[in-house]
Amino acid sequence: MAAWNYATTWEIAADNLPDSPALLQGDRVITWKEFDRRADGLARTLLDAGAEHQDKVAQYLYNCPEYLESMFACFKAGLVPVNTNYRYADDELLYLWDNADAVAVVFHGTFAERIERIRDRVPKVKTWLWVDDGSGPCPDWAVPYEQAAATPTDRVVAPWGRSDDDILMMYTGGTTGMPKGVMWRQDSLMRATTGATNAIYREDPDYDELRKTMTMPGLRVLPGCPLMHGTGQFTSLIALSTAGSVVTLVNRHFDVEELLDTVQEKKVNMVVIVGDAFAKPMLRALEENPGRWDLSSVIAMTSSGVMWSKETKDGLLKHNPTMMLIDAFSSSEAIGLGQSVSTAGGSSGTAKFVLGENARVITDDGRDVEPGSGEIGRVAVKGFTPIGYYKDPEKSARTFVVIDGDTYSIPGDYATVEADGTLTLLGRGSVCINTGGEKVFPEEVEEVLKKHPAVLDSVVVGVPDDKFGEAITAVVEFREGESATEEELINHVKAHLAGFKAPKRVVSIDTIGRAPNGKVDYKRMKAYAAEQLGIPVAG
Repeated sequence: MAAWNYATTWEIAADNLPDSPALLQGDRVITWKEFDRRADGLARTLLDAGAEHQDKVAQYLYNCPEYLESMFACFKAGLVPVNTNYRYADDELLYLWDNADAVAVVFHGTFAERIERIRDRVPKVKTWLWVDDGSGPCPDWAVPYEQAAATPTDRVVAPWGRSDDDILMMYTGGTTGMPKGVMWRQDSLMRATTGATNAIYREDPDYDELRKTMTMPGLRVLPGCPLMHGTGQFTSLIALSTAGSVVTLVNRHFDVEELLDTVQEKKVNMVVIVGDAFAKPMLRALEENPGRWDLSSVIAMTSSGVMWSKETKDGLLKHNPTMMLIDAFSSSEAIGLGQSVSTAGGSSGTAKFVLGENARVITDDGRDVEPGSGEIGRVAVKGFTPIGYYKDPEKSARTFVVIDGDTYSIPGDYATVEADGTLTLLGRGSVCINTGGEKVFPEEVEEVLKKHPAVLDSVVVGVPDDKFGEAITAVVEFREGESATEEELINHVKAHLAGFKAPKRVVSIDTIGRAPNGKVDYKRMKAYAAEQLGIPVAG
């Protein structure tokens, strides 16, 4: 075998460290031996139900051990795990599972009613695995997850074996419309992520050597952010690939006290967050409760996906001067664009990153941006990159570009290069809004707003927000003689789209003032919305 595979790697951890914890949540502790056995039961259930090589299996779950167990099962059986945003409404789920060609869905019981409404519209899904969360009985069309996990079987290796090209698929909200499935070869993803800090994964796999060296438990990692997104999921895969353990929170909504209690109780070594949306509440709680929490077990806190301000980093370091704060500049389709590391000896500025060793900043005409030139370019990274977007060759060709013989991932992040070589990140070139780590495409929300009988036209922008980074704000032009309340319009969007896509605020305007070609000046609309709400906007 010339490629790394998650299942084979994790099975070695289970063989070498059977009694070491792999997954923890509340009072639940699942050892590596149990993790391995339960994943075998799930894999056997999926195969017996007719799943074939590289069929897609969707995880429609909140953070929980079952999320990672079902991924392990997919890896064992040569199937493809597919993340599902649990905030999605009916039509969004239909799009995702149909686009992914999902044949099975693992879901929390609380979603049974929603699935019931759309189940007949996803005929490719043949297997439904129901995870009991106390919300009601198992539907007659689903298989209880625990029954599947307990299926008697030897260690599972599918008839087709484990291919060098087995993939993991990460659907990303993207910046240009509906979510797209980023296809990562397991080998490439392991080398890009785990290999960044563990040298053995930078080389071709030597499983005999891994068996000799994987003799101690790895780090205990707590993803405070969702496993359905790359930041939480990829860091969890790193932890498990080094025989560590993953701690998930019990509450389904971010509870800062629960997070800090869990860090102390479980002696967590790494906390994974999404910028100031998590860090600011953490800092506030620590400052309001001096001495309440012992964070001495934390070696590192890492974030990716949204702004993490220098002021917040400085404040957190006062509560544990020995930890590192790692702000990773990456995305689902590009790992290693850059990072900033803050310690008690000095913290990096907001949105300031050191360019990754395989990254460069390229102008639109193909030149490298010279440090200190003031030019703007797109950040590109070569090395271990995805093989493309699922069923979208055109977008794949635009994002994964061959330059000087090397394939670069260029997801569209714009930056300038300062004289000292650091990056100042400017954001995506499109009008995509990043709100608390969730990417929202404005036109999708605008189209829903325009379906309201009182709305003639609408523009959706992101305005600065301490908690979310950007808060979705709608600027609406009403039909003559018509009106609607802010609450009514927000609820109208929530009835059609996931709640995180709904505006936090709505302001009205006499006319949107579109150009003859139908385009709108988003910068002007953003400034107008901020002015109406009394929010200062830089630039």
